[in-house]
Amino acid sequence: MDYGPWSLVVDAGLIGGLLLVGTLIRRWVGPAQRLMLPASVIAGFLGLLLGPRALGILPFADQLGTYASVLIAVVFACLGLGEDPHARTFGRSTAAFSAYSFAMYALQVGVGMVLAYALFVPVFGTPDGFGLLLFAGWAGGFGSAAAIGSVLGDAGWAGASSLAFTSATVGMLAGIVGGIAIANWGARRGHTDRLGRFEELPATLRTGLVPPGDREPTGIATTSASSIEPLGLQVCLVAVITVAGYGASEGIGLLFPSFSAPVFVLAFLAGLLVKGLARRTPAWQYCDQRTLKSISGVSTDVLIVCGIASITPSLVADYWVPLTLLFVTALALNLAMFRWIAPALMHGAWFEKSLFTWGWATGAVATSVALLRMVDPDLDSHTLEEFGLAYLPVAPLETASVAVTPLIVLTGLGWTIAVGWTAAGLVALVLPFVLGWTRTRRRPPDDRVEAAP
Repeated sequence: MDYGPWSLVVDAGLIGGLLLVGTLIRRWVGPAQRLMLPASVIAGFLGLLLGPRALGILPFADQLGTYASVLIAVVFACLGLGEDPHARTFGRSTAAFSAYSFAMYALQVGVGMVLAYALFVPVFGTPDGFGLLLFAGWAGGFGSAAAIGSVLGDAGWAGASSLAFTSATVGMLAGIVGGIAIANWGARRGHTDRLGRFEELPATLRTGLVPPGDREPTGIATTSASSIEPLGLQVCLVAVITVAGYGASEGIGLLFPSFSAPVFVLAFLAGLLVKGLARRTPAWQYCDQRTLKSISGVSTDVLIVCGIASITPSLVADYWVPLTLLFVTALALNLAMFRWIAPALMHGAWFEKSLFTWGWATGAVATSVALLRMVDPDLDSHTLEEFGLAYLPVAPLETASVAVTPLIVLTGLGWTIAVGWTAAGLVALVLPFVLGWTRTRRRPPDDRVEAAP
């Protein structure tokens, strides 16, 4: 059957149904709750099982994998329109936290590319971009996996998206299962005052549903429905910017046929441009940041479903050896950073902060928050507040890694990523020791570490 408007509607209905089922499973199935699996991930696995690549029960169109490439452009358009973080003063504690986070991200990028040139390409014959799958699926998460996969896929590597989403799925599971194991290990060793029981976690984190008394608005109406629905205005703004990014990409392709400009990068730049111009006018006050975050969140949820459901199992099987080596390396890197670097750099509640970092370094800040609540139920460690500031220097690195590294690899200069990002990560690790940002009092990791003055 030819792809048409109703094909899109059918796919949207199937994806919506899977998300509803995923929400119910998260609410009522104990293992899904204890693993804190997002409804989108559950829906993605169901889509993969029931879709045309497995049982063939759900009649998805053959464009299912393309939706992720479109949705990541929507996410980046919202990111470009987002508010700039407010700068605050860095202290030694925050600086060390920031250096640790920067190093974690940079090393995932660099080490992955080092492995590509030292092992994967010469031994297994993988494309050079195979090394990018480490950070794209782990520290980057599903959004970065979609972005990297779409760029490499457009350049001719047909299986890039499937492998990128496989990496993101494994990274998320490693983050959740490994995080729970680390939390219990920390409680036994006395690194945390209290390990909250699963039943003591807020109902929102356990079931995925928000009780009536705890609900918050997802947006604020900035227009009257007599003119245009408030949600409609924000959707129109995001849609225009996304299409502007697509149009710019097509225009660049006409001028330079040998160069493919990523749509999500241009959508992000278009969002920044619109924001920069609109903030000089009264029009900016009608852009609601909460609604933009909701639009971005919905796009990410659907993106995850499409990404996992479009994974080609046979392709993953063809690459199972290098993928396994890549995942083992990622896990070893994260564990080494957590076990030996974090106790030296993190001031105060080092265990809580490094467990939080473990969560986002394996794919999702939402996982970080859930793990943090297990060892710090009342959020007394102030990890969230400090991470908000510590992440500021990491954000440009993350954006550059997603937007620039695949283009550099495609030009044949991927070795600069291997050398440059690895060197940046090592410098970030050494810098706190040189500048005196480390803990003022160091005790063996197996002893209870009190907050440093």
